[in-house]
Amino acid sequence: MAEVSAEARIEAPAGKVWAQLTDFASYGQWNATHTSFPQGGPETLEAGATFAENMKLMGFPAEVNWTVEELEPERVFAIKGKGPMGVLVGNRYTLTPDGDATTVRIDGEFTGAAVSLMAGKLKDSATAALNESLRKLGGLVG
Repeated sequence: MAEVSAEARIEAPAGKVWAQLTDFASYGQWNATHTSFPQGGPETLEAGATFAENMKLMGFPAEVNWTVEELEPERVFAIKGKGPMGVLVGNRYTLTPDGDATTVRIDGEFTGAAVSLMAGKLKDSATAALNESLRKLGGLVG
């Protein structure tokens, strides 16, 4: 298993950050690993909703089929998915209001046989992508 995380303070209220985070049409503007949603984002954002995402990680394209695991508006958005070669992926976005700003934390995990072969590189690449994503997200809403 490879676990990654990143955290940033964004100078915008949680509602504004949440609106950007869950605006699937603009994902490519801030999410560093996102390339497209082949069928669009989830039709209804709720626990149990599913959607497919094309991503690029460590230079390799991958399609992940996501399921929304947990959803608490303006607080938590957690998804789990299945990628190529039996890799399971999880992402959890946690928003913590801090006055007029919001602390955003992203926790990600990758499990599966293919992960153990490249866990170190995967951690470095994914951590860099999370940090870049938070920087871009902050730029859009700040």
